[in-house]
Formats: sequence, structure tokens, C-alpha cells
Amino acid sequence: MNSLRRHEGWLLIDHTASPGIPADIARKVGLPPKLVAGGKKLEAATLSCKHCGGAWVKNPRRTRAREYCKKCDHYICDGCAYLAAQPGYVHQCKEARLDAALSKSLIVT
Repeated sequence: MNSLRRHEGWLLIDHTASPGIPADIARKVGLPPKLVAGGKKLEAATLSCKHCGGAWVKNPRRTRAREYCKKCDHYICDGCAYLAAQPGYVHQCKEARLDAALSKSLIVT
């Protein structure tokens, strides 16, 4: 049985030799200002959505279940999970949508 941790990525923001990110900008992008200040190093696990391709930093304090697609065997974001729960939803991962879009653009009439 495989662990779902195989889907995790890794983010490293190293400001050990730089002035860091200003606190107001860090807050705007959702990073804790104290962890991206000058002289600091931030290491965090990341997750990506198999349906839309979006990525986010994993919140270790999250108490509700992370959304998971059994068809993809992968994590999905909350927005895509909402869409997947709607009646008439057709399951399609980001690769399938990209392939379909590329094949349409390559057809010459």
C-alpha cells in the first residue's frame, strides 16, 4: 500500500544570506513573515491538484480531511472537489484537458 505522502512536493525559501521578504508582501502571498525574513530558511511540504494543476503549501494544522480523488489516486484542491461533487461532472485530469486542447489546436482544416 502506497502512502499519500508520495504526492508531496517540497518548497525551500532560503534567506540565510539575503534581506528576506518584507512582511507586508509575505502576508499578501500567504507566507508567515517571521519564516521568510532575512537570515531565515523556510522548508515546507507542498501539494498539487491533479485536476487543475494548482499547487499550495501543505498546512500541517489542517484538521478537516484533504480532498482526494479515487479515480486519479491523487490529492485535489477544495475548488475542484466542489466541482467534482456537482451533478453531471465529467472526471478529467489536467493532462487529459491539456492533451484535448493541444489536439484541437493541431487540427488543420
